[in-house]
Amino acid sequence: MTWLITGGAGYIGAHVAKAMTGAGEQVVVLDDLSTGIAERLPADVTLVRGSASDRAVLDRVLAEHAVTGVVHLAAKKQVGESVEKPLLYYRENVAGLAVLLEAVVAAGVERFLLSSSAAVYGVPDVDLITEETPCAPINPYGETKLAGEWLVRATGRAHGISTACLRYFNVAGAAEPELADTGVSNVVPMFFDRLTRGEAPRIFGDGYPTPDGTCVRDYIHVADIADAHLAVARHLDGTPGGGDLTVNIGRGEGVSVRRLAELVGEVTGLRTEPVVEAPRPGDAARAVASAGRMTGQLGWTARRGMREMVESAWEGWCLHHPEARAAR
Repeated sequence: MTWLITGGAGYIGAHVAKAMTGAGEQVVVLDDLSTGIAERLPADVTLVRGSASDRAVLDRVLAEHAVTGVVHLAAKKQVGESVEKPLLYYRENVAGLAVLLEAVVAAGVERFLLSSSAAVYGVPDVDLITEETPCAPINPYGETKLAGEWLVRATGRAHGISTACLRYFNVAGAAEPELADTGVSNVVPMFFDRLTRGEAPRIFGDGYPTPDGTCVRDYIHVADIADAHLAVARHLDGTPGGGDLTVNIGRGEGVSVRRLAELVGEVTGLRTEPVVEAPRPGDAARAVASAGRMTGQLGWTARRGMREMVESAWEGWCLHHPEARAAR
């Protein structure tokens, strides 16, 4: 059994590669390194540089490595950018996925795991988001993730491929400093970036109907995300010839953005009071997962808490930004 991980040199992808190889799975990574970093990968993992929407590259990799399952993480993922460039997002996340699935069908691959997102739900007014909560994405990024789920499930049903769609909530932390998130699009590194530059972290809106007025989110450690992929991959191994699974990946606990900012201050020693700016259009007051399906069907549950997420993320940030410690 060999798994192809597309986007496997990225922040989440490298953690998935680490978890799967650590558990004895055979892995090959396909990544164009536009945002991925080759050095994140375990030394014994083969990296093929190329696009997950290049049919010739896909046919070669699937055949040469006798791939029997695919974990598809390669995608465009910036909400704001998706609003500005919807054609790019549909081309990369939907049309590109179709090319990959065509190659998978042609190669006889029987297992396919899609990296999806809680963005498919939009802004539901519920305490806990279950997999049955209606999907109503509010931006092109969420739309392309939902369309990708439809495409994966339909292809699986038509061709006897066992499929799974993992809907991540807010990802943070690092299993090792070298694997940390080097971008500044997620909230924790956004806070770190501003504090490192001597600026106050920003909170978008404090008038929401929540205990402290700021948005409440479900944060999940990236190492727990990786463990979830391993659990789902092994589930697919046991369901050959079809079947589909859609699961939320979260902790089922809400943390407000203001509380997160306080925790970042405690961990970093940089206790600048956040500045409150205007709310962003489309931000839900509360978005917290019900992860009961993953626990009930696969026995997986998140094991790492908020402080561990922030502490591990800070160690990784400081490795890549040595000036951060000097700001204390």
